[in-house]
Amino acid sequence: MTTWTPAQWRERPAAQQPTYPDAEHLERCMAQLRRLPPLVTSLEILTLKRHLAEAAEGKRFLLQGGDCAESFGECDSTTITNRLKVLLQMSVALVHGLKLPVVRIGRFAGQYAKPRSTDLEERNGISLPSYRGDIVNAPEFSAQARIPDPERLLRAHAHSAMTMNFVRALIDGGFADLHHPEYWDLGWVEYSPLQREYRRMVEAIGESVRFMETLAGEPIGSFSRVDFFTSHEALLLHYEEAVTRQVPRNPGWFNLSTHFPWIGMRTAALDGAHAQYCRGIQNPVGLKVGPSVSADQLLPVIDFLNPLNEPGKLTLIHRMGAAKIAVALPSLLEAVRREGRNVLWCADPMHGNTESTANGYKTRRFENIRAELEQGFDIHAAAGTRLGGVHLELTGENVTECMGGARDLTEVDLERAYKSSVDPRLNYEQSLELAMMIVHKRGRVQEEESARLRPGPGAT
Repeated sequence: MTTWTPAQWRERPAAQQPTYPDAEHLERCMAQLRRLPPLVTSLEILTLKRHLAEAAEGKRFLLQGGDCAESFGECDSTTITNRLKVLLQMSVALVHGLKLPVVRIGRFAGQYAKPRSTDLEERNGISLPSYRGDIVNAPEFSAQARIPDPERLLRAHAHSAMTMNFVRALIDGGFADLHHPEYWDLGWVEYSPLQREYRRMVEAIGESVRFMETLAGEPIGSFSRVDFFTSHEALLLHYEEAVTRQVPRNPGWFNLSTHFPWIGMRTAALDGAHAQYCRGIQNPVGLKVGPSVSADQLLPVIDFLNPLNEPGKLTLIHRMGAAKIAVALPSLLEAVRREGRNVLWCADPMHGNTESTANGYKTRRFENIRAELEQGFDIHAAAGTRLGGVHLELTGENVTECMGGARDLTEVDLERAYKSSVDPRLNYEQSLELAMMIVHKRGRVQEEESARLRPGPGAT
């Protein structure tokens, strides 16, 4: 690893990369990126790595969530604030129910690239390059809009910086203060049935905070802010290379555009460019694991990405689908446990449950999302492993993109407020319902585990 450099990925096959028409223009934009200030610090990255190691030990729980893909046009205060509100409310439910600190990671401030199934998109007999996210090209179906533009690398960095700056300002300014959870209210769900249970949680936490401060005789400052981290898929490797740097006093290379990059299903090849890039950075890294992956395939990738078997370095995010998880996951858990690999297991119950409706919408059924997550907890418990986190695509907007949930959205409802240009997202109500389900399910799993370990009658 002492000879690793951020550009070594160029020696490997690189999937899902756009073809830029002007290579010199691309290199000029990368040179400019290298001179720009970083978005995160190495200290924050190393702190997150420690937190993820603790989550793997059952001392924390990981909540990772946000948009399927950010857009430049939605880099505004309302959208960013609502995303943050959803994650804060979910984390309150998890902290209260699980009695554990929650590691909060947002899928934003950099999630501008998206993998595509094909390089070309065809409409009415016209073929154009696929839309690969605002960091590459524009979604409009025109020849000019679909040309990969390296100037968008700089725009993505700028929009990520604005998003991160606003999130930091909100948190440092007391937005995440547990004394004032009313800051997190979303007006459009004022009359949601889930709000009653959430309010009870908030009141219980408030009473606990006041009790602790009464004992201490003074306000407890740690209740006024939370740690918050960012993540994005490390897909566009020219961008990732340009933002990877060495820093004083902390050895190695750090991707300073995000705390937690991850590798998706389409780019997870052992001999591929994305694995080569992610193995060399000091950031903790996520790896999506699908139902077609075997233990013989997974173990070499684990060793390649985390050759020192470092705690907190690697998070395995399984995304199997509700219909496949029971068959596909147990053998992977057994192999990783048997070989003693240090990983944090996290569930993505979204991507394996995507379907298309008769009226042409790409959607997900809440019942399938919930079923995969519930099965995940049971399968981990049976294998003697721990499901330590969840990875979700969600939004604070009043969208109707996933069917089911608290308001029992149907196929007809999708037409009312379907806003995503890529993947369907959980809205606020569905997200909070899922957080409450995690609390109830994990509690039942722990009770069953305790019952199994409890000595029977007559035991000595």
